[in-house]
Amino acid sequence: MIQEFAVITEGVFELVSKWEIKLSALDAEVVALKRNCQNRTIKQITGHMIDSASNNLHRIIHLQYNENPLIFPNYATNGNNDRWIAIQNYQKEDWFLLVQLWKYSNLHIIHVMKNVDPDKLDCKWISAPGKEVSLKDMIMDYLRHLELHLDEIDELINN
Repeated sequence: MIQEFAVITEGVFELVSKWEIKLSALDAEVVALKRNCQNRTIKQITGHMIDSASNNLHRIIHLQYNENPLIFPNYATNGNNDRWIAIQNYQKEDWFLLVQLWKYSNLHIIHVMKNVDPDKLDCKWISAPGKEVSLKDMIMDYLRHLELHLDEIDELINN
């Protein structure tokens, strides 16, 4: 494993361990009704984190064998992440299953991050016109992104 990623993978693991329990204990009404500034419920925020794990997983894999720079859709551009949330109807998903999918998606991405080919870290993904993100930078940013959304949930729980 790339030593630099240990902080990321350990951080993701710690969050998953802590938050699986916290999320599982939430009341059905709390996860379905409380909304953040983007009008997302806790169920929808959790779904978005699953989508993020899924999309990052695909990028990490594609960046290790495709032509550089990688042209791969950015699901978050132009509000598409809201379309992903709506199309998958996370609001109606069973909460227990949603939490487990979130947990195991993140445990798998940890495994994949630990097995990245170090020779591919400079490979780039075109995330927007004129903007490229390296595989290394994408992995290094994953923990921050996860914390951002868990902080949103924490704020909803505590208000």
